[in-house]
Amino acid sequence: MRVMEMVRRAGWKPFAIAAVTLIALASPFWAPSLLAHLSFFRVRTVEVQGVRYLAPSAVLARLEVDTTMSVWDDVRPLERRVATLPQVSAVTIDRKLPGTLVIHVTEDLPVAFVPSRSGLQAVDSAGRVLPIDASRVDVDLPVIAARDTALLRLLTEVRGSLPSVYDRLSDARRVEGGELVLTLPEAVVRAEAGVTVSRLADIIPVERDLARRGAHVAELDLRFRDQVIARLQ
Repeated sequence: MRVMEMVRRAGWKPFAIAAVTLIALASPFWAPSLLAHLSFFRVRTVEVQGVRYLAPSAVLARLEVDTTMSVWDDVRPLERRVATLPQVSAVTIDRKLPGTLVIHVTEDLPVAFVPSRSGLQAVDSAGRVLPIDASRVDVDLPVIAARDTALLRLLTEVRGSLPSVYDRLSDARRVEGGELVLTLPEAVVRAEAGVTVSRLADIIPVERDLARRGAHVAELDLRFRDQVIARLQ
């Protein structure tokens, strides 16, 4: 405990704290418990990173952190608290010395809007309703008629592999026989029920060619093997 006594006598000067930190970090087994007793390492700031739809205030409220906590305290209970938020898929917490905790949040992203009695609800790829406040954040998602998990998985793949198509989708729906109809600003896309992302990608070169020729397309039909039938206006 001589080091601690030296620091107290020095009046907790920054250079003394730095020296204690370096000495303690050289012994990782006992360093955190030692440093946690120093007021220099009390939590003064919390940074929330990675949130887009989730309000940082919701993360802070779930953390329940106050200035009696040290950055050297075990952060695993805090991670578990944040992970209970319905929109969080993963969370890790880092320390930024001397007094900051950095919360890295991975959100469960919305894929589509589904109509409900209370209005449009944002849902994820599994059809779970996400507590997204559309009045607080700008949310631009395609609308689907119901929580069709197969369609939601397809839209998730489209978002990842064909963002230029996903970003233009206004709605996606099933029609008779399970076939899909996707609405883009430029045209309606018709496809078989089991259409794949790679097959949907076939519309991109066709769209480019039609745009280059100045043609106005009304419908792109993918229901014919290895072909994209364009029906012009």
